[in-house]
Amino acid sequence: MTALFRLLSLMPLRLLHALGALMGWVVWAVSPVWRRRFAQHAAQAGYSAREVRPAVAHTGRMVAELPRLWFGATPPIDWDNKSSLDAAFASGRGVMVLVPHMGCFEAVAVAIAGGLGPEAPPFTVLFRPARKAWLAPLVAASRSRPGLLAVPTNLTGVRQMVKALRAGQAVGLLPDQVPPEGQGLWAPYFGKPAYTMTLAARMVLQTGAEVRLLWGERLPAGRGYRLHVRELQSPLASDLETAVAQINQGMEQLVRECPQQYLWSYNRYKQPRRESGA
Repeated sequence: MTALFRLLSLMPLRLLHALGALMGWVVWAVSPVWRRRFAQHAAQAGYSAREVRPAVAHTGRMVAELPRLWFGATPPIDWDNKSSLDAAFASGRGVMVLVPHMGCFEAVAVAIAGGLGPEAPPFTVLFRPARKAWLAPLVAASRSRPGLLAVPTNLTGVRQMVKALRAGQAVGLLPDQVPPEGQGLWAPYFGKPAYTMTLAARMVLQTGAEVRLLWGERLPAGRGYRLHVRELQSPLASDLETAVAQINQGMEQLVRECPQQYLWSYNRYKQPRRESGA
């Protein structure tokens, strides 16, 4: 599988995106569960399925572009409001980068990991090894790149992220990912309770880190990506429940910018799973 991904990484991004769009519509056609979830989640946010229909193709593009982002030459990436991110780094307080399941979140990791300079500390992200044995080497290889430090999704990994923040470094999370039972709180997301991780809020409150919200816009015709940097509407509250709700509101804010690239099929409102042995 890794050899196949390396071969696909040589293809033009425009062609990969075209193939991905086709993949997205094939899944739409054959999976009624996927279609139903897509429509329900869009409606919860106030959109008709027709309004966000381009997200079907973007879901496929998200998968098809991975070989290029993981193993190929870095596509063109530019920035919107990068000065806000630069100011966060300049504060010396550490930077918590929060990215939703929207657009190309892998481009955020590529850009930050590759843009801090060879002498800079790495960008630290949580890494959950693939559950399927045949996929594990591929995912592990994708996380072994200069400027990126992938840490395990356990207490050791969390401690490494806290240490990085206290050292004034950057760490990244997808806070709209449903955590295991006992690691989150139920908080509103587009007006409906969603089980939401507390990890991001806890680390920020513990370290005093700056928070920046990022999403990677997928540009048309394979022209690359534009990374958008945003800030929370108000400083993170000291109360954990309120802070978690603020982060959800921040994710909503990003989705509203471009709902056509959000992963509406992601099962955001599912019940949390129990960790093995729990």
